[in-house]
Amino acid sequence: MTACGFLVATSGLQNAGLGSDETDIVLLGYALVDMTRNQVLGIQEYVIKPLSADINANFLSDEVQVETRLTEAAIRTSGVTLSKALSLFEGYCSGLGVSPYSLTLVTDGQLPLRQCLHPEAANKDITLPLYYNQFADLRKEVPSMYASDSVFTNIADILTFLDIPNSEDTSFFSKELRDMVNIIQRVISDGHKFTANESIQLYLEPGICSRDEEVDSNCVVRARGLPWQSSDQDIARFFRGLNVAKGGVALCLSPMGRRNGEALVRFTCGEHREMALKRHKHHIGSRYIEVYRATGEDFVNVAGGSNNEAQAFLTRGAQVIIRMRGLPYDCTAKQVIEFFEGGEKPCSVMGAEEGVLFVRKPDGRSTGDAFVLFKQEDDAPKALSRHRDSIGVRYIELFRSTTAEVQQVLNRTMETPPAPLPPPMITPLPQVALLPQHIITSGTRKDCIRLRGLPYEAQVEHILEFLGEHAKNILFQGVHMVYNSQGQPSGEAFIQMDSEASAAAAANLRHNRYMVSFGKKQRYIEVWQCSGEDMSLVLSGVQGSPGQGAAPVPPQPPPPAGDGIRWTDGITAIGPYIVPRMPPPPVFYWPYASPPVSPPPAAPLLIMCGEYPIEGWGFDCLGNVQPIGLHTSA
Repeated sequence: MTACGFLVATSGLQNAGLGSDETDIVLLGYALVDMTRNQVLGIQEYVIKPLSADINANFLSDEVQVETRLTEAAIRTSGVTLSKALSLFEGYCSGLGVSPYSLTLVTDGQLPLRQCLHPEAANKDITLPLYYNQFADLRKEVPSMYASDSVFTNIADILTFLDIPNSEDTSFFSKELRDMVNIIQRVISDGHKFTANESIQLYLEPGICSRDEEVDSNCVVRARGLPWQSSDQDIARFFRGLNVAKGGVALCLSPMGRRNGEALVRFTCGEHREMALKRHKHHIGSRYIEVYRATGEDFVNVAGGSNNEAQAFLTRGAQVIIRMRGLPYDCTAKQVIEFFEGGEKPCSVMGAEEGVLFVRKPDGRSTGDAFVLFKQEDDAPKALSRHRDSIGVRYIELFRSTTAEVQQVLNRTMETPPAPLPPPMITPLPQVALLPQHIITSGTRKDCIRLRGLPYEAQVEHILEFLGEHAKNILFQGVHMVYNSQGQPSGEAFIQMDSEASAAAAANLRHNRYMVSFGKKQRYIEVWQCSGEDMSLVLSGVQGSPGQGAAPVPPQPPPPAGDGIRWTDGITAIGPYIVPRMPPPPVFYWPYASPPVSPPPAAPLLIMCGEYPIEGWGFDCLGNVQPIGLHTSA
């Protein structure tokens, strides 16, 4: 039986911040101690060369240089890749006659493995040996061994508790590794044997949440800014190293039933949730993800279900759920099974016809959606390879789905819609949350871009996908969609970038490029660089060419209350329509926080009339203009 003290250092923050800044590992340390004889078998350190070493002259933080005595020069000359270091350690163990699979890893806290090694290995597609999935935590083992209520935050605390002097050994990069050896030997000499009490879950296990289930609010987070195509396994991979509860990823859907880039994630304990919060603004590909606290009620509202048919469907033990969209309304389960059994990569539906669940409306009519079960994870890529293949004359869209999504979709489709309200005498103004002009932007710096020619079906996620790598340079709440007077998309959007250079690059490289097609038509998008002042001129009703200055139009005063205002029909163009006694159709700007997606702040109702904001006027239930305060909702 061999204990292995394990140490990790990254190029950034250390101690309590280890792994929270998503920096690469630069040092792995191993100390092998025979627990039977309490003898040190060997100590090894491996210097890791991060990707940033060839890009940045100064890639090491001051903190890591003090803690480990590492230098950039040493890393560039003697550093190896992470996968090579892992392989070298296995070879070292073999040379000592010790099987690495018999080791019990001992760490100083949870962060070295959970927040550093496992996330980085997942990002670099490195498969870790199984012995890295279990470990003993010194900060928990020592209080348990000595029946103490002490809380330790670092190695120095444990040394003080055990009355062990600090090591003066300078033969290692990290002095802490030698201190860990002294602690391990003291604990073993006092009769303690280390066992791997901590385990790391590699894959998300399926599970079902009912509407009546109580979920601990200390175990739930909300992730925002997710790529729309992300599956529950992708999100679990983002949180690799932390243990997600069974069925603990609930993808949030928009009112239209499509994924909105958010997910609720439930962990097995509050400790893992706190570590998940430290992954705020870590990345999936080029997208950074925001992570916030959420409540158990939030999770149940999304993932919980009470549909008996769904419960029976989801308890069959399938590893993979595929959502089908665009099915013919008369499609049968037999046709679905034949669809997946055909093609170059056939796969079998689990449970035959019982593994197909059609989504229907309360009156029994088909919605064109279905969920299909597959037994093994290996079936997922085979099934998804049939994406956009046809059943009859209809092409079928396929998506990886989750138990929570099945319940969300069925909950919504089976709910009886409320009776429609009688139409008002005069059609009221659409209730759209508006962002006041003074909050959006100002100035002459050309750090904005203007998009024109967007498909009316385009959502924020499509714009972010269209911009590609330029999307990472968008400011918080920097995407503003333009809507017409009926609350419909006008095909335009303003986007605030983090600099003029970012705006220029986006405009130069994306102008007249095609957006993802909707239906049979492809749309090229016009992209111009513009300034905050240009944007404000448009908002204030001054017309001009995209990206250019504009000539002002004389302002029109707001009409008096109760004047019987009528609104013209049709798409609202950029710029004012000055008609005596008839204000123009308003131009609505819907603020989207992207990336990542965050809820916009509450904003007062603000309607643009020419270049006058009607800050003291609103609309009653009949559509008549009435005076209101700036912070009064109408």
